[in-house]
Amino acid sequence: MRKKALITGAAGGIGRAAAYALAKDGCDLFLVCRKSGEALLKVKEELERKYAISCETALCDVSDPKQVEEAVSRAGEFHVLINNAAVSWVSLLTDMTLEEWRKVIDTNLNSLFYTCRLAVPQMVRRKEGKIINVSSVWGNVGASMEVAYSASKGGVNSFTKALAKELAPSNIQVNGAAFGVIDTDMNACFSGEELEALAEEIPAGRMGTAQEAGEIIRWLAGAPAYLTGQIITMDGGWI
Repeated sequence: MRKKALITGAAGGIGRAAAYALAKDGCDLFLVCRKSGEALLKVKEELERKYAISCETALCDVSDPKQVEEAVSRAGEFHVLINNAAVSWVSLLTDMTLEEWRKVIDTNLNSLFYTCRLAVPQMVRRKEGKIINVSSVWGNVGASMEVAYSASKGGVNSFTKALAKELAPSNIQVNGAAFGVIDTDMNACFSGEELEALAEEIPAGRMGTAQEAGEIIRWLAGAPAYLTGQIITMDGGWI
């Protein structure tokens, strides 16, 4: 039976790269994004043409539990859940509004609760499933000027480890991927000079690519069942 994966934040960056990586393996896809519908349709068309898979799409704000419920219902049966959607916020904590704080936490952390609580029952019924949560090195160590983002990703790490213990008896693996600086649009808030300076701090001498991140997610989707509750870090030796 062909596997099917649901990927959030799939219109670009790491989510898009993960979709391409899984499609190469013949995995059918259900791709979700908040507002980039046109970009998502282009991904769908290219993947179906190039890899002869089935690819469905849906617009969904993962911070809204009702929209998540609708999207998961449309997706039907799936075997792999990839929680990738996220937003960042760079500022002093004292400059953040309550609305801005809630946006980061709702999108980056609460969304995992919304998706997992709906996906887990079907996985338990089949006694099989993979859940992959995309995190960040800032979830491991924290970052100045990114307190909300760091807190949300630290929560993702703990959520991943706890849920893995809960679901291991049902043969469902839950793992995370904590990425360093990946060359995606999320870094658009930084100038070219700032990104160059950042790359110089990384022992590998460069930012990671979305394709490399996608390959880590692909590997986790096919990893041995004994691997669960782990946060795999890929950061070029940075942290």
